Amino acid sequence: MESKKIWYVVYTKPRWEKKVHATMTTRGLESYCPLNKVRKQWSDRIKLVEEPLFKSYVFVHVTEEDQSKIRMVDGVLNYVYWQGKPAVVKDKEIDNIRRFLNEYEDVQLQALDFKPQAKVLIRSGILMDKEAMIQRVLHQTVEVVIESLGYKLVAQIDKSNLVPVS
Repeated sequence: MESKKIWYVVYTKPRWEKKVHATMTTRGLESYCPLNKVRKQWSDRIKLVEEPLFKSYVFVHVTEEDQSKIRMVDGVLNYVYWQGKPAVVKDKEIDNIRRFLNEYEDVQLQALDFKPQAKVLIRSGILMDKEAMIQRVLHQTVEVVIESLGYKLVAQIDKSNLVPVS
């Protein structure tokens, strides 16, 4: 039985994203380096250049057995870890990044900043689609409060399952 390929994220040397992606491609390894089209101004012209959207990150699509091959690629420092294991990225997330970059130029990355008293929408789990108020921000989780039926429900939820409410 063939193992399923999973998307992982690797951390590269600074400004090596394109080189790492090219090396993996020539070795027959599937990788994705999202490129952002940015207009650069020089003294005599404006040029459209492609820069990596995620600095020092490249996505790789491999089986668990092939993970060690990725580490052997020149320029790869390590996998990006989440809770002690290499971080897994959903196929849908990769498709969303591809589609977004095909439609837009000069995309800006902004980290989600969770602060106490901010309203959020919970995206998954038993409390899915409920609005909540952030009470405390921990390392990778956020303590949220949902007011319901005169009670205050307090839960610790992974940051990746929250969306800011404007």
